[in-house]
Amino acid sequence: QVQLAESGGGLVQAGGSLRLSCAVSGRAVSVYDMGWFRQAPGKEREFVAAIRWNGGIVKYADFVKGRFTISRDNAENTVTLQMNSLKPEDTAVYYCAADSPGSGYVSIGPAAYDYWGQGTQVTVSS
Repeated sequence: QVQLAESGGGLVQAGGSLRLSCAVSGRAVSVYDMGWFRQAPGKEREFVAAIRWNGGIVKYADFVKGRFTISRDNAENTVTLQMNSLKPEDTAVYYCAADSPGSGYVSIGPAAYDYWGQGTQVTVSS
């Protein structure tokens, strides 16, 4: 019954910025660790960023550190990925994911996440 919906993707030039949002319905987002993943055509889904249910732990993939910021607003049931200094290699479908309560850590593996959004396309031109 938990549903996730991403928005904010689009086409930008290299060096530009996008702000992705994930709206959660069916259950309060505050109970979930939340993650962002991305997948380009012909490639495996890869970890981008994740945040603990209480915001106490934040993890980033090495290739986005210093450029992307994950945040959450539990009162609004949303999770945001602010993407700055975008590069063409950032082009992919970006997915929001929720990890059910129970784990004592924030996972970077897709298999740990129980709910997924439909994805939003991010395209960065040279």
